Amino acid sequence: MPTAQQLRIWRNYIETAEVLRTRLASRLQSESDLSAGDYQVLLALTEAEGRTVRSSELADLIGWERSRLSHHLGRMEKRGLIGRQACVDDVHGIDVVATDAGAAAFRAGSVPHLRAIRELFIDALTPAQLGEVEDLTAALRRHLERDPASGDGR
Repeated sequence: MPTAQQLRIWRNYIETAEVLRTRLASRLQSESDLSAGDYQVLLALTEAEGRTVRSSELADLIGWERSRLSHHLGRMEKRGLIGRQACVDDVHGIDVVATDAGAAAFRAGSVPHLRAIRELFIDALTPAQLGEVEDLTAALRRHLERDPASGDGR
């Protein structure tokens, strides 16, 4: 069992990460009309060749369940941010494409979002502390990748 000190550290980490995530999402939504989920999807699509990714691959890239992604893509499609089309090489596959409007919304949302990341995260830490965060997150990722209980290799 974890010690009282270890549990305190864990709780502080989880609660702080959640406050940070909530504030970043709130700022993104108010400054760009994109949700954190919209931004995550558009980031993956705009980094892809032709702004297109197969739906199943997109779910893996952003770490979402396929049903969650499908519902979210439906909402984004209604807003004209993405399009969905049948894969040319797989009759059962669906390609997700960032529309011009989606790519423009992503670009417009990136500047205020990156500013918020600087203000809420980077500015709070010294360069040495940022290096420590990088080391800690790398150690956690390596540990999680080795964890057979995760069931998905993450």
